[in-house]
Amino acid sequence: MNQISEMAYVHPEAQLGDNNIIGPFCYIDRNTVIGDNNVFQNSVTVNYGARIGNNNEFFAGGSISAKPQDLKFRGEDTICEIGDNNSFRENVNISRGTASKGTTRIGSHNLLMENVHVAHDCELGNNIIIGNSTKFAGEVIVDDNAIISAAVLCHQFCRIGGYVMIQGGCRFSMDVPPYIIAGKEPTHYCGVNLIGLRRRGFTPEAITQIHDTYRLLYSKATLAEGIAAVREQMPPTKEVDYIVSFAESSKRGILR
Repeated sequence: MNQISEMAYVHPEAQLGDNNIIGPFCYIDRNTVIGDNNVFQNSVTVNYGARIGNNNEFFAGGSISAKPQDLKFRGEDTICEIGDNNSFRENVNISRGTASKGTTRIGSHNLLMENVHVAHDCELGNNIIIGNSTKFAGEVIVDDNAIISAAVLCHQFCRIGGYVMIQGGCRFSMDVPPYIIAGKEPTHYCGVNLIGLRRRGFTPEAITQIHDTYRLLYSKATLAEGIAAVREQMPPTKEVDYIVSFAESSKRGILR
């Protein structure tokens, strides 16, 4: 049975699972689908198009599946998908998709801290930590296991690789390749994320291969030359292949 405060509003067409807690002053719009065991603390707004999984917690002031802040948006029927076991702290704002992709996606087991903004058509993976007041513009992609510190500003269409650590206050308009620390001003490559990789169980051999891959990648005048050097000199491990494929597919260029 759901626990719905008398001071909350749930649209008759909203689809709710079981054991959800909906606190006072929450607003659940039509065309919303909510799974089981979610907690909506006070003053959470779940807007049109939200698709929410199970075991998520939404703190006060959040706005989920909000109308995109995109002047090209013409009211097309889009959605915002959220997985399971996420924590959305106070005043988190997530926009739904536009005609570009149709969907904003948030995976599972993520922590979005206070005042984070995720714009239209973004795609966030799993096990991601995002610090207070960080902002993602439209169509940003964040791979699994990334850690993004507080007050980070990410330009639209950027991609952030897995297992990265982005230092607080960074701003960037290029892709952040996997396994690295990005920081300083202007934001650039600050080495391999050694502590993070060790915590995630990467072997010393794998970490050495990651370090050697970046040494080669950044030692050449152009990215294409660096990729060629990696392909020639490094073994085709999972980690090396991820770095190479990320660099090859980058449309904005990678941080150096």
